[in-house]
Order: sequence, then C-alpha cells, then structure tokens
Amino acid sequence: MQAATSFIIAFYKAIDDDTRITAKHISLYMALFVQWNLNQCKDPIYIKREVVMKAAKISARHTYNKHINELHKFGYIKYLPTSNPLHHSIVYIKQLQ
Repeated sequence: MQAATSFIIAFYKAIDDDTRITAKHISLYMALFVQWNLNQCKDPIYIKREVVMKAAKISARHTYNKHINELHKFGYIKYLPTSNPLHHSIVYIKQLQ
C-alpha cells in the first residue's frame, strides 16, 4: 500500500504546475492506477480500452485515445497500444519524482 500512496503523491506533485493536465487526464491516470494496483503494483499492466474508459468515465474513443497518448507524451505513463482486438494494450506506470 505504501508504494501506491507514494505514486499518487508523486503524481499530484508532478501535475501541480503542469498546465497541460486536465481533469480527463487525471481521471484516466487514476483508472490506470487502479489497474496497476490490481496487478499488485507491478508493471506492465495489460488493459482493455473499454474497461479503462468506463472507470475513467470517458465515453468517446477519440477522447480516450487523445488523453492516453498525451499521458504517454507528457511522460506520466509508457503506453504501447495494440490494434489487434485479441490483444491488450500495455501500460507502464512511470515512477515520478
């Protein structure tokens, strides 16, 4: 549990002055964080878009794709998408300082 708490604290410290981050990014990060917790705080996590979208309260695929790609671009996660519906996308939750 302590590892999870330190990740949340580091995330909120990191986004404090990051004007690029919106409520959608935070919601999506928290949904990914829950999946990471369910994976015993181990990387990588294998995600289903539909599950993460539901948890993040995001209803449009475009919004999901935009924000998960931005989280990757901004350095909060490492996102390895798949276009194959039989495979899950892979996410690494990055250790933030």
